[in-house]
Amino acid sequence: MFLDRVIKIISILSFLMSLSMAAFGFVAIRYMQSPLLKYYLDKLIHWLRMKKFNIQLDNDIKKYHKQLDKKVKKPQIKEVGKFGEEGWSISIGDVEDGNTKD
Repeated sequence: MFLDRVIKIISILSFLMSLSMAAFGFVAIRYMQSPLLKYYLDKLIHWLRMKKFNIQLDNDIKKYHKQLDKKVKKPQIKEVGKFGEEGWSISIGDVEDGNTKD
């Protein structure tokens, strides 16, 4: 829960930084006409966009895993008798009997 909040805050900050850097980059490139400055500003903006994309991708993967965990059933374990006794058996998977362990 805490990590999700941190990721959301980082995502918002990253977005705001990319907007401010884009505005600053536009003004700097427009008035300074420096190819070197333009190059580094483009690299910085690209880096910020990639950070934002990675954070969004991580969040999407976490959501997918949470949904998948809800859909996937854990295997049931059924044990008949005691270990070492005659007739002892263990079943793992879809067990229909009521004698199961969680």
